[in-house]
Amino acid sequence: LPPLNLKSHSEVLMDSTTATAELGWTIHPAQGWEEVSGYDENMNTIRTYQVCNVFESSQNNWIRTKFIRRRGAQRIHVQLKFSVRDCSSIPNVPGSCKETFNLFYYEAETDTATRTSPAWMENPWVKVDTIAADESFSQVDLGGRIMQINSEVRSFGPVSKSGFYLAFQDYGSCMSLIAVRVFYRKCPRVVMNGAVFSETLSGAESSSLVAARGVCVPNGEEVDVPIKLYCNGDGEWMVPIGRCMCKAGHEAAVNGTLCRACPSGSFKAAQGDNSCLPCPLNSRTSSEGATTCVCRPGFYRMDAEGPGTRCTTIPTAPQSVISIVNETSLRLEWSPPVDGGGREDVVYNLICKSCGSGRSGCTRCGDNVQFVPRQLGLTDSRVHISELLAHTQYTFEIQAVNGVSDQSPYSPHYTAVNITTNQAAPSAVSIIHQVSRTPTSITLSWSQPDQPNGVILDYELQYYEKVTHS
Repeated sequence: LPPLNLKSHSEVLMDSTTATAELGWTIHPAQGWEEVSGYDENMNTIRTYQVCNVFESSQNNWIRTKFIRRRGAQRIHVQLKFSVRDCSSIPNVPGSCKETFNLFYYEAETDTATRTSPAWMENPWVKVDTIAADESFSQVDLGGRIMQINSEVRSFGPVSKSGFYLAFQDYGSCMSLIAVRVFYRKCPRVVMNGAVFSETLSGAESSSLVAARGVCVPNGEEVDVPIKLYCNGDGEWMVPIGRCMCKAGHEAAVNGTLCRACPSGSFKAAQGDNSCLPCPLNSRTSSEGATTCVCRPGFYRMDAEGPGTRCTTIPTAPQSVISIVNETSLRLEWSPPVDGGGREDVVYNLICKSCGSGRSGCTRCGDNVQFVPRQLGLTDSRVHISELLAHTQYTFEIQAVNGVSDQSPYSPHYTAVNITTNQAAPSAVSIIHQVSRTPTSITLSWSQPDQPNGVILDYELQYYEKVTHS
């Protein structure tokens, strides 16, 4: 996977160009490398080492840096700036002239090197590489500056001891070691995917990936899997895994580097990338970081309605009631309330009360009273009522209710209508008994109807002769 678009960081362990006095590196043998003052490409004065014993065969000239502490780094990078004289440009040069040199390192726990230890040879020294110039020079300019300065970077590892030395071996070249910069790479502290990743050193190998565990920014929460980034050998972050999201009551801000509490008057109900939302109609918050907005007094939400739903109230009373009495039945019609409380789910309930002439007042009607289509939860503004008592005064309360009426501590608003039923025919005779019979007569008896609906003046008896088929 390609690295993320994040700038890598380097930590310098040594830089020869910053020296204000002699570098004082160790030379072996004494007639090999020589420390001199020189100039870099920007004409800044620097301390350099040079050697040019090309007319003498079997050269083995070493130079060793001072002890360099690794400071936790596992892989070390060395940037070299140098110039190499083209052997063909040197008159009468022998065939032993070289245009390359070797780079070595040696690890140690303390600065214990002497002029003779470690020995000036490969093993105990570890060879990093043979360095060749991309461009060699054949002459210097009038100011004494070398025209071709090469820059090469090499790395080595893993290193595990407290520090190390570098060494450069010349075996027959004419060259100048202009600058040596030693550093290690690290991935910088970064805030990504809602998490903070601390500064992380690169791994021991160039292909190493060092896992770094992220910590969610304040008021952030991990989603699904632990959040990680990997630091590659070049000090670049890559392979993001997982993420953090702002928890309820907080929203991402400053390009996702922090989770900010929702301002007063807004809310965020759940964890996620969503922004805070303004409080729905008829609701408010009392502080920042709200996960829901509280309904204002007199306004409510149904239990099933989420925090993003506006708060509503109970409806006003139905209006314009029309009653039509037909003996002991009644038809009621009415108009919807002026205000449904901000909802569309208004239905109607009917409360039936029978009011006698005595001082007992009105009482709830019995179960014998019939309502068509029903008594409670009417969606249409009409109902037919039957099985009422004749010559009786009734009060009907028509309530308007909606989805939040149960949330209100107050009774539903209603409109009442008073009616009195008329005279009605008595109910049917339910049981007839045969008292006696003769060949030419029959005696019958029966009880008074359950509902005489007044004084019964007489009864009408109908009979017919039964036809017998042969």
